[in-house]
Amino acid sequence: MQFRFFHVDAFTGEAFKGNPAAVCLLDTMPSDEILSSIGKENNLPMTAFLLAQHGDYILRWFLPNGEESKLCGHATLASAHVLWESAMKLADETIRFHTAGGLLTATKGEDGWITLNFPAIENTPMQHHGPMAALFPRAKEVLATNSGGYLVVLPTEAEVREYSPNAETLKPYRITITALADTGKPYDFVSRFFMNHGGSPEDPVTGSAHCSLVPYYAQVLNKTDFDARQVSPRGGILKVGLRGNRVDISGQAVTVVDGWYNL
Repeated sequence: MQFRFFHVDAFTGEAFKGNPAAVCLLDTMPSDEILSSIGKENNLPMTAFLLAQHGDYILRWFLPNGEESKLCGHATLASAHVLWESAMKLADETIRFHTAGGLLTATKGEDGWITLNFPAIENTPMQHHGPMAALFPRAKEVLATNSGGYLVVLPTEAEVREYSPNAETLKPYRITITALADTGKPYDFVSRFFMNHGGSPEDPVTGSAHCSLVPYYAQVLNKTDFDARQVSPRGGILKVGLRGNRVDISGQAVTVVDGWYNL
């Protein structure tokens, strides 16, 4: 078995920043065991597997611990970037991905930015902060997401940037921490995302986390379009917007490796 393999840095315009993803262009879908093994072998935050089907694409994602993911933003962005960069799709074509998270689309703007359309994730405010109370005693607000995670709102941008994660303490949870941007900054809010996926506890840039961040800030700021920064050590830039019960997530991507898998 031989297929094209790409290493792409997503949600960034320069190499070695943003969130790295592997993208594999398949002629046939291998067994789940092989997909899981490739995810482990790549040891990147996510590996995307693409299979063309009637002009659309089947898209599956695997984590570095070999588990399959139900939704991933940065690897979807990387996949769309690869399809356009490889001229497998024309710049004015909408790409349709059939995934475990439903139908997702990608479009490319004249500025080269790629816009993904994802389902919005609902948040429920927690009157008592539960397990987050001990982890984040200064939290202004804690919300439970309907995807099984927590959205923790901190008082300042500095507290988000300076938070030092403990991998063991955070291991059982999926947590987005966030705060409004400091006055005068060219973005609306900042965030960081933590989950246990067999590698680092922190994900560099998380498109899917913005599926809950955007509905939250739409209520807080009374608007629907935002500039966002994920302030992990690698960092990433996103433009996001609420579209009814969907979220637009826009970013750039850069290919750093173009090669082949031989199995």
